[in-house]
Amino acid sequence: MKRLAYIGCLGLIGIITTEFGIIGILPQVAAHYKISIDMAGMLLSAFALVIAFTGPLLTLLASGFERRRVMALSMFLFFVSCIFSAMAPPFWVLVILRILPAFLQPVYISSAIAAAVKAADKKDEHKMMAIILGGISIATVTTVPLSTWLASVLSWQSAFVMQATVSLLALVSIWWLPEMPAGEKKSYGAQLGILTRADFLMTALIAFLMISAWFSSYSYFADYLGKVKHMNEATVSKMMLLFGITGVVGNWVAGKILGRSLAVTTAIFLVGTLLIPVLLNYSGGDTILTVTVIALWGFLYAPCFLTATATMISGAPDALAFANSLAISFGNLGVSVGTAVSGMVIASQSVAVAPWVGMLFGAAALLAILLRSVLQARWAKAACVAQ
Repeated sequence: MKRLAYIGCLGLIGIITTEFGIIGILPQVAAHYKISIDMAGMLLSAFALVIAFTGPLLTLLASGFERRRVMALSMFLFFVSCIFSAMAPPFWVLVILRILPAFLQPVYISSAIAAAVKAADKKDEHKMMAIILGGISIATVTTVPLSTWLASVLSWQSAFVMQATVSLLALVSIWWLPEMPAGEKKSYGAQLGILTRADFLMTALIAFLMISAWFSSYSYFADYLGKVKHMNEATVSKMMLLFGITGVVGNWVAGKILGRSLAVTTAIFLVGTLLIPVLLNYSGGDTILTVTVIALWGFLYAPCFLTATATMISGAPDALAFANSLAISFGNLGVSVGTAVSGMVIASQSVAVAPWVGMLFGAAALLAILLRSVLQARWAKAACVAQ
Protein backbone atom coordinates (compact mmCIF):
# COMPACT_ATOMS: atom_id res chain seq x y z
CA MET A 1 0.00 0.00 0.00
CA LYS A 2 2.09 2.87 -1.32
CA ARG A 3 -0.21 5.61 0.00
CA LEU A 4 0.44 4.38 3.54
CA ALA A 5 4.19 4.34 2.89
CA TYR A 6 4.19 7.87 1.44
CA ILE A 7 2.15 9.30 4.32
CA GLY A 8 4.48 7.50 6.72
CA CYS A 9 7.34 9.15 4.84
CA LEU A 10 5.75 12.61 5.24
CA GLY A 11 5.42 12.05 8.97
CA LEU A 12 9.06 11.01 9.15
CA ILE A 13 10.02 14.21 7.31
CA GLY A 14 8.29 16.15 10.08
CA ILE A 15 10.05 14.14 12.77
CA ILE A 16 13.51 14.41 11.20
CA THR A 17 13.01 18.12 10.53
CA THR A 18 12.39 18.59 14.24
CA GLU A 19 15.16 16.27 15.42
CA PHE A 20 17.96 17.28 13.04
CA GLY A 21 16.84 20.77 11.96
CA ILE A 22 18.52 21.97 15.16
CA ILE A 23 21.95 20.99 13.75
CA GLY A 24 22.12 23.90 11.29
CA ILE A 25 21.03 26.49 13.87
CA LEU A 26 23.12 25.39 16.87
CA PRO A 27 25.56 28.33 16.50
CA GLN A 28 22.66 30.85 16.58
CA VAL A 29 21.00 29.10 19.53
CA ALA A 30 24.30 29.03 21.43
CA ALA A 31 24.78 32.75 20.75
CA HIS A 32 21.22 33.62 21.81
CA TYR A 33 21.47 31.78 25.15
CA LYS A 34 25.15 32.69 25.62
CA ILE A 35 26.23 29.07 26.02
CA SER A 36 28.96 26.91 24.46
CA ILE A 37 28.35 24.91 21.30
CA ASP A 38 28.73 21.60 23.15
CA MET A 39 26.06 22.65 25.66
CA ALA A 40 23.76 23.68 22.81
CA GLY A 41 24.38 20.20 21.43
CA MET A 42 22.28 18.90 24.34
CA LEU A 43 19.23 19.86 22.27
CA LEU A 44 20.16 17.02 19.94
CA SER A 45 21.76 14.54 22.33
CA ALA A 46 18.99 14.79 24.98
CA PHE A 47 16.35 14.19 22.29
CA ALA A 48 18.21 11.12 21.07
CA LEU A 49 18.90 9.82 24.58
CA VAL A 50 15.20 9.81 25.48
CA ILE A 51 14.47 7.77 22.34
CA ALA A 52 17.29 5.37 23.12
CA PHE A 53 16.09 4.52 26.63
CA THR A 54 12.31 4.72 26.29
CA GLY A 55 11.67 3.72 22.67
CA PRO A 56 11.48 -0.07 22.99
CA LEU A 57 9.35 0.02 26.15
CA LEU A 58 6.85 2.52 24.74
CA THR A 59 6.69 0.62 21.46
CA LEU A 60 5.85 -2.56 23.37
CA LEU A 61 3.14 -0.76 25.36
CA ALA A 62 1.68 0.82 22.20
CA SER A 63 1.79 -2.38 20.15
CA GLY A 64 -1.83 -3.20 20.91
CA PHE A 65 -3.28 0.20 19.98
CA GLU A 66 -4.81 1.24 16.66
CA ARG A 67 -1.87 2.48 14.57
CA ARG A 68 -3.42 5.54 12.93
CA ARG A 69 -4.27 7.09 16.31
CA VAL A 70 -0.79 6.36 17.63
CA MET A 71 0.79 8.02 14.59
CA ALA A 72 -1.52 11.06 14.88
CA LEU A 73 -0.79 11.53 18.60
CA SER A 74 2.94 11.36 17.89
CA MET A 75 2.76 14.07 15.21
CA PHE A 76 0.58 16.26 17.45
CA LEU A 77 3.30 16.25 20.13
CA PHE A 78 5.90 17.27 17.54
CA PHE A 79 3.66 20.13 16.38
CA VAL A 80 3.08 21.45 19.91
CA SER A 81 6.79 21.15 20.78
CA CYS A 82 7.83 23.22 17.77
CA ILE A 83 5.22 25.93 18.37
CA PHE A 84 6.34 26.55 21.94
CA SER A 85 10.05 26.24 21.02
CA ALA A 86 9.57 29.09 18.54
CA MET A 87 8.71 31.36 21.50
CA ALA A 88 12.36 31.19 22.64
CA PRO A 89 11.69 30.07 26.23
CA PRO A 90 14.48 29.73 28.82
CA PHE A 91 17.04 27.17 27.72
CA TRP A 92 15.99 24.53 30.29
CA VAL A 93 12.40 24.82 29.05
CA LEU A 94 13.60 24.49 25.45
CA VAL A 95 15.39 21.26 26.39
CA ILE A 96 12.17 19.89 27.95
CA LEU A 97 10.15 20.89 24.87
CA ARG A 98 12.67 19.02 22.73
CA ILE A 99 12.43 15.94 24.95
CA LEU A 100 8.63 15.58 25.06
CA PRO A 101 7.96 14.46 21.44
CA ALA A 102 11.02 12.20 21.55
CA PHE A 103 9.07 9.74 23.69
CA LEU A 104 6.76 8.90 20.79
CA GLN A 105 9.20 9.19 17.87
CA PRO A 106 10.07 5.46 17.77
CA VAL A 107 6.42 4.54 18.33
CA TYR A 108 5.48 6.51 15.19
CA ILE A 109 8.24 5.05 13.01
CA SER A 110 7.67 1.49 14.23
CA SER A 111 3.91 1.77 13.66
CA ALA A 112 4.34 3.25 10.17
CA ILE A 113 6.88 0.64 9.04
CA ALA A 114 4.98 -2.28 10.58
CA ALA A 115 1.72 -1.16 8.93
CA ALA A 116 3.35 -0.61 5.51
CA VAL A 117 5.25 -3.91 5.57
CA LYS A 118 2.14 -5.79 6.68
CA ALA A 119 0.11 -4.31 3.79
CA ALA A 120 2.79 -5.04 1.17
CA ASP A 121 3.68 -8.21 -0.72
CA LYS A 122 6.71 -10.06 0.62
CA LYS A 123 8.85 -8.97 -2.34
CA ASP A 124 7.98 -5.29 -1.75
CA GLU A 125 8.68 -5.12 1.99
CA HIS A 126 12.10 -3.51 1.63
CA LYS A 127 10.72 -1.05 -0.94
CA MET A 128 7.98 0.10 1.45
CA MET A 129 10.53 0.42 4.24
CA ALA A 130 12.83 2.41 1.94
CA ILE A 131 9.98 4.79 1.00
CA ILE A 132 9.23 5.56 4.66
CA LEU A 133 12.88 5.85 5.70
CA GLY A 134 13.45 7.95 2.59
CA GLY A 135 11.84 10.70 4.66
CA ILE A 136 15.18 11.03 6.43
CA SER A 137 16.97 11.86 3.17
CA ILE A 138 14.16 14.08 1.92
CA ALA A 139 14.21 16.09 5.15
CA THR A 140 17.99 16.31 4.88
CA VAL A 141 17.71 17.79 1.38
CA THR A 142 14.75 20.12 2.01
CA THR A 143 13.57 21.09 5.48
CA VAL A 144 16.83 20.68 7.40
CA PRO A 145 18.79 23.09 5.15
CA LEU A 146 15.68 25.30 5.02
CA SER A 147 15.91 25.60 8.81
CA THR A 148 19.49 26.83 8.45
CA TRP A 149 18.54 29.28 5.70
CA LEU A 150 15.58 30.70 7.64
CA ALA A 151 17.81 31.20 10.67
CA SER A 152 20.33 33.09 8.53
CA VAL A 153 17.80 35.48 6.91
CA LEU A 154 15.16 35.78 9.69
CA SER A 155 15.83 34.22 13.09
CA TRP A 156 16.46 30.79 14.59
CA GLN A 157 12.90 30.88 15.97
CA SER A 158 11.53 30.93 12.41
CA ALA A 159 13.11 27.52 11.86
CA PHE A 160 10.85 26.09 14.57
CA VAL A 161 7.79 27.69 12.93
CA MET A 162 8.66 25.92 9.69
CA GLN A 163 9.17 22.64 11.56
CA ALA A 164 5.73 23.04 13.18
CA THR A 165 4.18 23.57 9.74
CA VAL A 166 5.65 20.33 8.40
CA SER A 167 4.42 18.41 11.46
CA LEU A 168 0.92 19.88 11.03
CA LEU A 169 0.81 18.79 7.37
CA ALA A 170 1.84 15.28 8.39
CA LEU A 171 -0.78 15.22 11.15
CA VAL A 172 -3.55 16.18 8.71
CA SER A 173 -2.39 13.61 6.13
CA ILE A 174 -2.55 10.77 8.65
CA TRP A 175 -6.33 11.19 8.92
CA TRP A 176 -6.62 10.31 5.23
CA LEU A 177 -5.60 6.79 6.13
CA PRO A 178 -8.13 4.08 6.99
CA GLU A 179 -8.10 2.69 10.50
CA MET A 180 -5.19 0.31 11.03
CA PRO A 181 -5.88 -2.22 13.80
CA ALA A 182 -2.75 -3.56 15.45
CA GLY A 183 -3.86 -7.12 14.68
CA GLU A 184 -2.95 -10.04 16.89
CA LYS A 185 -0.79 -8.78 19.71
CA LYS A 186 2.26 -10.87 20.50
CA SER A 187 3.10 -11.45 24.14
CA TYR A 188 5.74 -9.21 25.67
CA GLY A 189 7.82 -12.29 26.44
CA ALA A 190 7.81 -13.41 22.81
CA GLN A 191 8.98 -10.00 21.66
CA LEU A 192 11.57 -9.56 24.40
CA GLY A 193 12.98 -12.94 23.43
CA ILE A 194 14.94 -11.39 20.58
CA LEU A 195 17.20 -9.78 23.19
CA THR A 196 18.59 -13.23 23.98
CA ARG A 197 19.81 -13.74 20.41
CA ALA A 198 23.55 -13.13 20.13
CA ASP A 199 23.35 -12.33 16.41
CA PHE A 200 20.66 -9.70 16.99
CA LEU A 201 22.69 -8.09 19.78
CA MET A 202 25.77 -7.95 17.55
CA THR A 203 23.69 -6.21 14.90
CA ALA A 204 22.50 -3.70 17.50
CA LEU A 205 26.11 -2.97 18.45
CA ILE A 206 27.00 -2.39 14.79
CA ALA A 207 24.06 0.01 14.38
CA PHE A 208 25.08 1.92 17.51
CA LEU A 209 28.72 2.30 16.46
CA MET A 210 27.87 3.17 12.86
CA ILE A 211 25.49 6.00 13.75
CA SER A 212 27.82 7.24 16.51
CA ALA A 213 30.50 7.51 13.85
CA TRP A 214 28.43 9.67 11.50
CA PHE A 215 26.92 11.91 14.16
CA SER A 216 30.23 12.63 15.82
CA SER A 217 30.81 15.00 12.92
CA TYR A 218 27.36 15.64 11.38
CA SER A 219 25.95 17.01 14.66
CA TYR A 220 28.46 19.87 14.40
CA PHE A 221 28.23 20.21 10.62
CA ALA A 222 27.31 23.93 10.63
CA ASP A 223 29.85 24.87 13.29
CA TYR A 224 32.58 22.86 11.51
CA LEU A 225 31.99 24.52 8.14
CA GLY A 226 31.82 27.96 9.75
CA LYS A 227 34.94 27.73 11.93
CA VAL A 228 37.16 25.33 9.97
CA LYS A 229 36.13 25.99 6.37
CA HIS A 230 35.23 29.66 7.04
CA MET A 231 31.82 29.55 5.34
CA ASN A 232 29.07 32.06 6.15
CA GLU A 233 25.55 31.02 7.21
CA ALA A 234 24.09 31.27 3.70
CA THR A 235 26.85 29.06 2.28
CA VAL A 236 26.42 26.54 5.10
CA SER A 237 22.70 26.22 4.25
CA LYS A 238 23.67 25.54 0.62
CA MET A 239 26.15 22.90 1.75
CA MET A 240 23.43 21.24 3.82
CA LEU A 241 21.24 21.22 0.72
CA LEU A 242 24.01 19.59 -1.32
CA PHE A 243 24.60 17.12 1.51
CA GLY A 244 20.93 16.19 1.42
CA ILE A 245 20.73 15.87 -2.37
CA THR A 246 23.62 13.41 -2.54
CA GLY A 247 22.12 11.69 0.52
CA VAL A 248 18.92 10.98 -1.43
CA VAL A 249 21.04 9.35 -4.14
CA GLY A 250 22.97 7.34 -1.54
CA ASN A 251 19.75 6.13 0.08
CA TRP A 252 18.38 5.08 -3.32
CA VAL A 253 21.57 3.17 -4.18
CA ALA A 254 21.58 1.44 -0.78
CA GLY A 255 17.93 0.46 -1.23
CA LYS A 256 18.79 -1.15 -4.57
CA ILE A 257 21.72 -3.24 -3.33
CA LEU A 258 20.50 -3.96 0.20
CA GLY A 259 18.86 -7.25 -0.67
CA ARG A 260 22.09 -8.71 -2.07
CA SER A 261 24.11 -8.50 1.14
CA LEU A 262 23.27 -6.49 4.23
CA ALA A 263 26.75 -6.82 5.72
CA VAL A 264 28.57 -5.81 2.52
CA THR A 265 26.23 -2.87 1.88
CA THR A 266 26.70 -1.63 5.44
CA ALA A 267 30.49 -1.99 5.22
CA ILE A 268 30.68 -0.14 1.90
CA PHE A 269 28.94 2.93 3.28
CA LEU A 270 30.78 2.70 6.61
CA VAL A 271 34.12 3.11 4.87
CA GLY A 272 33.11 6.74 4.47
CA THR A 273 33.67 7.34 8.18
CA LEU A 274 37.35 6.56 7.57
CA LEU A 275 37.59 8.37 4.26
CA ILE A 276 35.76 11.66 4.93
CA PRO A 277 38.03 12.96 7.76
CA VAL A 278 41.10 12.44 5.59
CA LEU A 279 39.48 14.14 2.59
CA LEU A 280 38.21 17.07 4.67
CA ASN A 281 41.70 17.59 6.01
CA TYR A 282 43.26 17.26 2.55
CA SER A 283 40.80 19.72 0.96
CA GLY A 284 42.04 22.52 3.22
CA GLY A 285 40.83 25.89 1.95
CA ASP A 286 40.13 24.67 -1.59
CA THR A 287 36.44 25.44 -2.14
CA ILE A 288 35.89 23.04 -5.04
CA LEU A 289 37.53 20.14 -3.22
CA THR A 290 35.60 20.91 -0.04
CA VAL A 291 32.28 20.99 -1.90
CA THR A 292 33.14 17.66 -3.56
CA VAL A 293 33.95 16.07 -0.20
CA ILE A 294 30.68 17.36 1.31
CA ALA A 295 28.77 15.80 -1.62
CA LEU A 296 30.50 12.45 -1.00
CA TRP A 297 29.90 12.82 2.72
CA GLY A 298 26.15 13.13 2.19
CA PHE A 299 26.08 10.15 -0.21
CA LEU A 300 27.80 7.86 2.30
CA TYR A 301 26.03 9.15 5.42
CA ALA A 302 22.36 8.96 4.38
CA PRO A 303 21.93 5.15 4.16
CA CYS A 304 23.12 4.53 7.74
CA PHE A 305 19.56 4.50 9.12
CA LEU A 306 18.20 2.32 6.32
CA THR A 307 20.97 -0.27 6.57
CA ALA A 308 20.85 -0.36 10.38
CA THR A 309 17.06 -0.78 10.46
CA ALA A 310 16.95 -3.39 7.67
CA THR A 311 19.68 -5.46 9.30
CA MET A 312 18.07 -5.48 12.74
CA ILE A 313 14.60 -6.25 11.38
CA SER A 314 15.96 -9.13 9.28
CA GLY A 315 17.25 -10.67 12.50
CA ALA A 316 13.82 -10.68 14.15
CA PRO A 317 10.99 -11.02 11.61
CA ASP A 318 8.79 -12.53 14.32
CA ALA A 319 8.87 -9.32 16.40
CA LEU A 320 8.86 -6.72 13.63
CA ALA A 321 7.66 -3.61 15.49
CA PHE A 322 9.81 -4.28 18.56
CA ALA A 323 12.90 -5.02 16.45
CA ASN A 324 12.32 -1.80 14.54
CA SER A 325 11.96 0.17 17.77
CA LEU A 326 15.25 -1.33 18.98
CA ALA A 327 16.89 -0.25 15.73
CA ILE A 328 15.61 3.27 16.34
CA SER A 329 16.67 3.07 19.99
CA PHE A 330 20.21 1.92 19.32
CA GLY A 331 20.47 4.37 16.43
CA ASN A 332 19.48 7.29 18.64
CA LEU A 333 21.78 6.07 21.37
CA GLY A 334 24.45 6.38 18.69
CA VAL A 335 23.30 9.92 17.89
CA SER A 336 23.44 10.86 21.57
CA VAL A 337 26.78 9.22 22.36
CA GLY A 338 28.41 10.40 19.12
CA THR A 339 27.23 13.98 19.72
CA ALA A 340 28.20 13.95 23.41
CA VAL A 341 31.64 12.36 22.98
CA SER A 342 32.50 14.63 20.07
CA GLY A 343 31.19 17.63 22.05
CA MET A 344 33.50 16.81 24.97
CA VAL A 345 36.47 16.51 22.63
CA ILE A 346 35.51 19.77 20.90
CA ALA A 347 35.29 21.53 24.29
CA SER A 348 38.89 20.58 25.09
CA GLN A 349 40.28 20.82 21.55
CA SER A 350 38.31 22.39 18.67
CA VAL A 351 35.50 21.50 16.27
CA ALA A 352 38.17 20.55 13.71
CA VAL A 353 38.67 17.20 15.46
CA ALA A 354 35.01 16.10 15.19
CA PRO A 355 35.46 14.05 11.96
CA TRP A 356 38.42 12.21 13.52
CA VAL A 357 36.25 11.17 16.48
CA GLY A 358 33.86 9.73 13.89
CA MET A 359 36.72 7.80 12.33
CA LEU A 360 37.37 5.98 15.61
CA PHE A 361 33.72 4.97 15.95
CA GLY A 362 33.67 3.91 12.29
CA ALA A 363 36.72 1.69 12.69
CA ALA A 364 35.08 0.04 15.71
CA ALA A 365 31.90 -0.57 13.66
CA LEU A 366 33.84 -2.23 10.85
CA LEU A 367 35.61 -4.47 13.36
CA ALA A 368 32.21 -5.39 14.83
CA ILE A 369 30.95 -6.37 11.34
CA LEU A 370 34.02 -8.57 10.85
CA LEU A 371 33.53 -10.16 14.29
CA ARG A 372 29.86 -10.81 13.54
CA SER A 373 30.75 -12.55 10.27
CA VAL A 374 33.26 -14.78 12.06
CA LEU A 375 30.74 -15.65 14.78
CA GLN A 376 28.00 -16.38 12.24
CA ALA A 377 30.31 -18.85 10.48
CA ARG A 378 31.06 -20.58 13.81
CA TRP A 379 27.36 -20.73 14.74
CA ALA A 380 26.47 -22.19 11.35
CA LYS A 381 29.22 -24.83 11.72
CA ALA A 382 28.05 -25.72 15.22
CA ALA A 383 24.47 -26.05 13.99
CA CYS A 384 25.57 -28.47 11.25
CA VAL A 385 27.50 -30.57 13.75
CA ALA A 386 24.48 -30.66 16.08
CA GLN A 387 22.30 -32.01 13.28
